[in-house]
Amino acid sequence: MQQLEAKPGIDFQTETYKDAYSRINAIVIEGEQEAYENYIQLGQMLPEQNEVLIDLSKMEHRHKKGFQACGRNLSVTPDMEFAKNFFAGLHGNFQEAAAAHKVVTCLVIQSLIIECFAIAAYNIYIPVADDFARKITEGVVKDEYSHLNFGEEWLKAHFEESKAEIEAANRQNLPLVWRMLNEVEDDAHVLGMEKDALVEDFMIAYGEALNNIGFTTRDIMRMSAYGLTAA
Repeated sequence: MQQLEAKPGIDFQTETYKDAYSRINAIVIEGEQEAYENYIQLGQMLPEQNEVLIDLSKMEHRHKKGFQACGRNLSVTPDMEFAKNFFAGLHGNFQEAAAAHKVVTCLVIQSLIIECFAIAAYNIYIPVADDFARKITEGVVKDEYSHLNFGEEWLKAHFEESKAEIEAANRQNLPLVWRMLNEVEDDAHVLGMEKDALVEDFMIAYGEALNNIGFTTRDIMRMSAYGLTAA
C-alpha cells in the first residue's frame, strides 16, 4: 500500500485546528462506540454468527481507544455531546429496527452505511493527519473493510428475501448521511478534508458494496440518488 504523506502547511497546534478536531475526533470515537454496541446487538439477533460479531465489536472498541489516544496526543478534549447528536438519527433508526428484529435494516445501517462512511472519512483523513493519528487510522481502516465484508456477505447470501428491506433501509437512512456530511463540512475543511472527496469516496464504497450484494448498476444509481440533492 502506498504511503501517503501529510500535506504541508497544516499546523496541528492552532486553536482553530484543535477546535475543529474536538468535534471530528468525538465523531470517530462515538462512531466506534456505536459500532461496538451495534455488533453486540446484532450478535444477539444472529446467534449463529454471535462469535464473529463479538470479535467485530471488540475490534471497534480497540479503535475507539486508539482515537481517544489521538485526541490526547494533541491535548484535545473531544466534544462527545456534539458527536452523540451527530449520530442520533442513525442510532435511533438502528434501535427501532433492532426492537422490531429487522436484521436486514440493522446490517444496512451498521455494516454498509456506517462502515462506508468510516472508510471514506479515514481514507480522506490519512494524508492530512498528524503522524500519530495517521498510524492509528491506517490500522483502523484495514479492519473496517473486514466489517463491511461481513455485512456484504450476509446480505448477499440472503439477497432475494432481503432486497425490498435493503431498499427501504437505504431510503430511510441515506439522506441522513448527506445531512451528517453537511453538518461537519466546515470542521472537516479545517482538517484538510474536502466534502466533495468524502462524498465521492463514500459513494464509491457504498456502490461497490451494493454491487457485491447483488444489485444492478441501475439499482445502485437509483438507490444512491436518495437524499443526494441535500449534499
